[in-house]
Amino acid sequence: MIGDLLQTKYEKAARVICKQGMIPFSVNETTVTILKRAVGDSEAELDLIAAFDKKASQTLAELKVSSGMPEETIVELANSLARKGLLFNQPNTAGIMVYRLLPLMTVGLMEYTFMGPLQWNETEKELAILFQRLIDEVRDRVQESYDIFVPVFNLSPPVDRTVPAHTTDDGKKIKVIPVNKTLDSAGEFVLPSQSIEEIIEKFDEIAVGHCFCRQRRALLGDPCATDAPLENCFTFGKSARHTAAQGFARMITREEAFRIMHEAEAAGLVHKAFHPNSNVDKPETSICNCCKDCCDTLRTWKEGVFPLVNSTFHLSQIDREPCTGCGTCVERCPTEAIRLDDMGKAIRDAGACFGCGVCARFCPEEAIALEEGLRKVFILPPRLRVSA
Repeated sequence: MIGDLLQTKYEKAARVICKQGMIPFSVNETTVTILKRAVGDSEAELDLIAAFDKKASQTLAELKVSSGMPEETIVELANSLARKGLLFNQPNTAGIMVYRLLPLMTVGLMEYTFMGPLQWNETEKELAILFQRLIDEVRDRVQESYDIFVPVFNLSPPVDRTVPAHTTDDGKKIKVIPVNKTLDSAGEFVLPSQSIEEIIEKFDEIAVGHCFCRQRRALLGDPCATDAPLENCFTFGKSARHTAAQGFARMITREEAFRIMHEAEAAGLVHKAFHPNSNVDKPETSICNCCKDCCDTLRTWKEGVFPLVNSTFHLSQIDREPCTGCGTCVERCPTEAIRLDDMGKAIRDAGACFGCGVCARFCPEEAIALEEGLRKVFILPPRLRVSA
């Protein structure tokens, strides 16, 4: 009887968590098992999760009503859930503490679970396997009902924003071609920061953690093929305070942030900035430094799970005359937007380029420039199977 009651609470809490975020996960054995591993057998924590059923973000006063618990109990349980990656607890601009239930992934439990220093033990490996199973299940649903998902995907906002590299591998400035037309609503549009330096200068509070994508892939026995550095997942402002307080990241100075970012560029990683609710008018909350083989955004697109939806202000332009067809840009491009044509010259697919500048950074002939212009890059996931 006691076991049945606990199972019911797991399922109820899972239903509430699965409603959070951009991805509507199913409540099934995988999602319930993930919750069991993350929460343990704390019925009180499951009850607090269930209290977010009607509203994902609540003040302490609101949680007292929705949960029926006293303040001291709520604070204690909320702090525990925050350390486990299931709750974001930071004051709002008015100084009032707000508790927000996080999703299973993007950005939530999965990312925070693998963002901090790992023990590389069986428990972490089991969670990595469970999250991969969750992604595989979504892929199967998408592929089995592909035509139904396409209209939904078409409404997707950009998940992140690409911030380009600005120098070549030997320190020269990458050529930038200025925008040659007036942007719509130019009087209202404010261009978001286009360099990592400008973003870092905005913030007094900066934290860095480990790349959760590369750490999770390594736990699955698939380490990064480029051996990219691990500690370069950045959070800013209240996100930095949260990740540092929970042990997912450590606070650093601007000078250390500059150094780590430049090391990421040297490794060929792509700067991807995140904004609240994908609104680029609001300050950045975080920056990932992504490799092409581990990044969840790129992998889930290539593996037929989700579309690639990105905001960018740049587009690579290849000068065919100096291009020698060495293939460096083809190898480096994270979105497979470049290939060699019949003449052995590099050619770029504008629809697949999200303007990261990695091709320009490593081109030995300096044959690639970046053209300015606000764009949304949208690429559907490949159709891997035909529905019966």
